[in-house]
Amino acid sequence: MSMTFKLGATLSAMLLATSAFAETSATAYTDLNLRAGPGVNYEILSVIPASQAVTVDGCLEASNWCRVAFGEVNGWASGDYLTAMVEAPIYENRQRLAVETITYEKNPDATIGGGVTGAIAGGLLGGPVGAVIGAGIGMGLGTAAAPSERVTTYVMENPVDPIYLDGEIVVGAGIPEEVTLTEVPESEYYYAYVNGTRVLVEREQRRVVYIVR
Repeated sequence: MSMTFKLGATLSAMLLATSAFAETSATAYTDLNLRAGPGVNYEILSVIPASQAVTVDGCLEASNWCRVAFGEVNGWASGDYLTAMVEAPIYENRQRLAVETITYEKNPDATIGGGVTGAIAGGLLGGPVGAVIGAGIGMGLGTAAAPSERVTTYVMENPVDPIYLDGEIVVGAGIPEEVTLTEVPESEYYYAYVNGTRVLVEREQRRVVYIVR
């Protein structure tokens, strides 16, 4: 069954005390955006490749975002896509992993475009929590084959209006029916500009199959 990700909606009841431990190691089990702040409307600083390790400084109490360090880049990543201890999602298991609960002071300059970028228009469908762990994202979806240069060039040269959906955009995520997709001529793809990223979408299942960076 599909699952709609909404920031903090499914996990807001989890009240955790601050841990005595400051850092936890975790890995990304799909290519994962590293953002300037805890939300999909913040600028993308880097991309954490699938299976690469990060250091988790802490996670927010009522929202599934964690502050991490990847190499020399510090930023925020969706806790739904970070795993630790037998591939358990780190955000759902903060207590037993002794992940520190932290706070975040909003910085509007870190958002995409440096200001208000529009309202959240729903939620991404599906994803790894409960549904995809062990079923594909970490075993290939995160490294989907690149489309032709003609397709990516068309997407880059023909921008569409941005839309923001709850949940981080990753390969395998589903795009809701209410989101209008644009066809790439003479190809098998549709595309959209979601959460600051250009994505190619499979026609029938409306699943993200490639992120154009």
